[in-house]
Amino acid sequence: MPGSSSTVFQPTRLGPLALRNHVIKAATFEGMTRRQVVTDQLIDFHRRVAAGGVAMSTVAYCAVAPEGSTDGHTIVLRPSVVPGLTRLVDAIHAEGAAASAQIGHAGPVANPAATKAPALGPTRIFSPLGLRRTRAVTEDDIARITADFANGAKLAAEAGFDAVEVHLGHNYLLSAFLSPKLNTRTDRWGGSLEGRARFPRQVLLAVRDAVGDDVAVIAKLNMADGVPGGLWLDQSVPVAQLLERDGAIDAIELTGGSSLANPMYLFRGEAPIAEMAETMPAVTRAGFRLVAKRFMPSYPFEEAFFLPYARQFRRALSMPLILLGGINRLDTMERATAEGFALVAMARALLREPDLLIRMQRGEADESMCIHCNKCMPTIYSGTRCVLVPQPSG
Repeated sequence: MPGSSSTVFQPTRLGPLALRNHVIKAATFEGMTRRQVVTDQLIDFHRRVAAGGVAMSTVAYCAVAPEGSTDGHTIVLRPSVVPGLTRLVDAIHAEGAAASAQIGHAGPVANPAATKAPALGPTRIFSPLGLRRTRAVTEDDIARITADFANGAKLAAEAGFDAVEVHLGHNYLLSAFLSPKLNTRTDRWGGSLEGRARFPRQVLLAVRDAVGDDVAVIAKLNMADGVPGGLWLDQSVPVAQLLERDGAIDAIELTGGSSLANPMYLFRGEAPIAEMAETMPAVTRAGFRLVAKRFMPSYPFEEAFFLPYARQFRRALSMPLILLGGINRLDTMERATAEGFALVAMARALLREPDLLIRMQRGEADESMCIHCNKCMPTIYSGTRCVLVPQPSG
């Protein structure tokens, strides 16, 4: 096994950051912030991953406004959470890894019953998550939310984060603006590709201005929404070219799927419908089972399933790109770096084995034990974990 001689474990850079290798922990909602603040459980989660050898661990999901929370239990970036975030960052740094904060606004993905505020979208659409229509954002909303992103990024920098990852994926608010299916506005924030991209580009420029040049800025961008009429490569590649031209970001992390209409497009593999239903109140369980197969179709799992799409971006751009999507094997990571991807991002594999990277570097493993059963997905409501890893008693 290549072990420490592998190019994957050579130091690299991301904008202003020096990273110890080419692998980062992708943002995976941890389900450990019931009161919207950092907990010891969240700190331990990221400490284990950092100690396991990744170059950077990404904290998810930090909302930039209360109505931008997905379920009312995510961290909301405000001054009161900075001390807790600083403790979290210090724990990651103590293990030799960098720390990234994923910041975003859930938009139509938010559950208004939980956030106690209307879900927002580029236009009025029915949200299956909130079981009601969203409110179309106004010019004032766009100005306010842009400022919220800038303020949230500044708070993350004050807490000591080395990077901020701005969420432009999964049909969260900025992703919804990019979608030709969800954004049917006829003003300057819709219509053409440039119009639909105006709000996300404005946000990224504001974030860069807020954090300066000492913090890396990453955009997590949908390559494809995975729904008919949604964003696809013919438009997402030009969006990425616009972002590169703006010069506000240090890298693009390439993703796909819609939390509104097709979440399994991001995960691939079997949909854990029965397990998801068990997390729901009995009154909604039967209804969920009826619609779940349409909402959560299963896809055959293939390792690095986004690589064919990501290659289109690598060919069209010169800026650093981050590859994710079911990456399990060291030789796959080596192939990705050889093809010019700056970093690879792992999520489910590190839930199964937080120490995977350090064992790969020692030559003790070349592949994750993750079987991509997706039964980790329902655990987001009680603390995200691999169900095959025994939990401490008590």
